[in-house]
Amino acid sequence: MQLSKHFSSEEFACKCRCGYDDISPELIQVLEELRVVYNAPITINSGCRCEKWNKKVGGEEKSQHLLGTAADIVVKGVSPYKIYQYLNSKYKNKYGIGLYSTWVHIDVREGNAARWSK
Repeated sequence: MQLSKHFSSEEFACKCRCGYDDISPELIQVLEELRVVYNAPITINSGCRCEKWNKKVGGEEKSQHLLGTAADIVVKGVSPYKIYQYLNSKYKNKYGIGLYSTWVHIDVREGNAARWSK
């Protein structure tokens, strides 16, 4: 199902094929904006995760992926560091943003902002 101009529910579906694909509309808005800013495709490495899959991939016990509020992304032709910097600057006091060597985690958690690098 098409969720927005550039994203479909299939891209966010749990990789175990259990059918869990209930992704946050707020997250879709953030990703759409990012897509437009960089005018580049975004690959969703990980979106929704059921508990079984989250455990299998070593996800955090209370991962935002379990809630459908997170995505691990790659923006074609743009370094993860640059994406991290942009998101961190745009959303200074909200969301969860994590920098990894080949991708960036973004989640639209409620409450306190979180930042990390691995």
